[in-house]
Amino acid sequence: MHQRLADPPTGAKIRSFIILRGVLMPISRRSLLSSLAAASASALVLPAVAHAQESPPRFASPDVPPLETQDYGVARKNFATKLIRLGPSPEQSPPLGEPKGARKVVYPGGPDGSLNLIAWVSHYEPSTTLKPAVLFLHGGNATGDGHWDLAMPYAEAGFVVMLPSFRGENGQEGHYSGFYDETSDALAAAHYLENLPGIDKNRLFLAGHSNGGTLALLSAMTRPFKAAVPISAGVNAWRYFGRYEKEIRFDASDPREFIMRSSVCFGTSLKCPTLLLRGTEERPYDANHQLLIDRARSVGVEIEARLMPGTHNGVVPGAVSESIRFFRHHGA
Repeated sequence: MHQRLADPPTGAKIRSFIILRGVLMPISRRSLLSSLAAASASALVLPAVAHAQESPPRFASPDVPPLETQDYGVARKNFATKLIRLGPSPEQSPPLGEPKGARKVVYPGGPDGSLNLIAWVSHYEPSTTLKPAVLFLHGGNATGDGHWDLAMPYAEAGFVVMLPSFRGENGQEGHYSGFYDETSDALAAAHYLENLPGIDKNRLFLAGHSNGGTLALLSAMTRPFKAAVPISAGVNAWRYFGRYEKEIRFDASDPREFIMRSSVCFGTSLKCPTLLLRGTEERPYDANHQLLIDRARSVGVEIEARLMPGTHNGVVPGAVSESIRFFRHHGA
């Protein structure tokens, strides 16, 4: 879920390009909305950009998202998204390198392991004392070094952290699907992380920001994690693709395509304690989020929502710190 950036703070440097670890990168609409703009306290903040009003979506959106009683993990086994347009991620970014503090690995993405996708894993020494781990899912539709900067506090707090890229990103294999097949990549990354030497499978945690928060919810409804903290997550695919209709690659005439991308429809499938975090200056929690919470609580899931100071991107550092506290409360 995305939020346009607010006006820059006094004294911020304004550029039409951002220099990120020595690479001159143009700022697109998608880049503004990704976490790269708020990777750290020293990241450049760009001014808001005016956009033409988006046209109404071509698909019907339900007043109340339906409740699916079937477990989401089971539903995924019986569903395959139908992509009517094949291609890379809508956000173009350069090939992935190896940022400071990270080791570049290749994990087998997708449900069948057919894609070779890049991920970054923090440096650690395996030992007989098993370590807790965090899978951190980035915002936007491309991976950048700034996302790694956001994830580094987990490593500094004693976790092994893995940040995966997804299909079609940064010139990689696979076709962008808009959350569904990318969830398969996130699940494959979780499997890769928990099977690394020295990792405690019983202390595998999950976090994600923006689009990564959306993927974190769908992933936590598919398999258990010790705990999950989605940050600024979207829960309703009709709402998301109503704003970003050009990102639709699937058959929008099939309501099931939206249902399978909407965690609000599968609130009873959530499989771990969950903390939803959001910035006070971004789009607020709405009825869809409350509906997700109510549905999860109806089956005894521990879930809460909390606001923290900040914009959509600016909230991330504080939210990561809050997620570490939440993970420690749940056995990290």
